[in-house]
Amino acid sequence: MRENDPVTSATDPPLPAVTRLIATDLDGTLLRDDKTLSDRTTAALAAAEEAGIEVFFVTGRPARWMDVVSPHVQSHGMAICGNGAAVADLRDGRLLKVYPLDRTIALAVVDLLREAAPGVSFAVELTTGIHYEPAYPPFHMDPGATVALAEKLLHEEAPGAGTPVLKVLAHHTELAPDAFLTLAREVAGDRASFTRSSPTALLEISALGVSKAATLAACCAERGIAPAEVVAFGDMPNDVEMLSWAGASFAMGNAHPAAVAAASGVTLTNDEDGVAVVIERILATH
Repeated sequence: MRENDPVTSATDPPLPAVTRLIATDLDGTLLRDDKTLSDRTTAALAAAEEAGIEVFFVTGRPARWMDVVSPHVQSHGMAICGNGAAVADLRDGRLLKVYPLDRTIALAVVDLLREAAPGVSFAVELTTGIHYEPAYPPFHMDPGATVALAEKLLHEEAPGAGTPVLKVLAHHTELAPDAFLTLAREVAGDRASFTRSSPTALLEISALGVSKAATLAACCAERGIAPAEVVAFGDMPNDVEMLSWAGASFAMGNAHPAAVAAASGVTLTNDEDGVAVVIERILATH
C-alpha cells in the first residue's frame, strides 16, 4: 500500500472491556479533508463524553490552531498539542504543561541537518507563535511571524530562558518525506525526537523523548487511566507511538503504512467518519 492510499473496509479488533478515554489525532483523522468536523463525528464525540468517556485531541498543531475543534470539547477542554510538547486548556488557551526543546540542542540539530541535507530550510515554533527562514514555505495563518535564519531565531533569547521552543520544523524540496525522516534520525536522533505528519518532506523536531504517546501516558497516569482503557486514532508517523501505546488503536483508511502497522485495527477514512464509526461501536457496548 502506498502512503495514504485508501483502505476500503474497516476491521473489528477487540475493544477494551472498559473504555475510559479516546485519544484522537485531528488532521487526516478526525477532521475531513476540508478541515471540518462532520455532524456525525460531532455527535459521536458529544455522546462519548456524555457516557463518561474522556476525549483528548492529540495533535501536531499548536494550541492557537485548535479553534477548529474548541467548540466541540465537552467537560474538560484539554488537548495535547505540538506532538506532545504542550498540554493546553482549550477553554481559555492556557498552556498547562510545556516540554520544550533546548535552544542549544536545537542549534546543534540545525547544524547537523544543514550538513546532511543541503537545501533544508527551518521554522521555529515557540509557545507564542511560529517564525521561519526566507526559504521556508510561509505560514499564512501567522502573518506576524519573524523571517530570519534559524540560527538567529534560536539565538534571539539566551538558551534556557525566555519563550520556550516547542519544536523546530525542517523542510526539504527534493528529498522524499520518509527518506528525509530516516536521514534526520540517523544524523541527529540522539539529540532530539523526529517525526512527520505532512505529505511533504516536512520534519517536526521535539525534545528527546517527547511524543504524543509520552504526554498522553502522563495525562492518563494523572487520571488513573491505564493504557488498556484507551482507544486511539491516527494516520501518520507522528501517531505511531500513540497507536502502539493504547490498548486499542485504529489507523484511518487513508493512513500511512507505518500507522497501519502500529495500530491494532483499521477504520474508514477521515472523509468517511472513520473515528465516529468506532466511537459508535464503543458506545453500543458501553
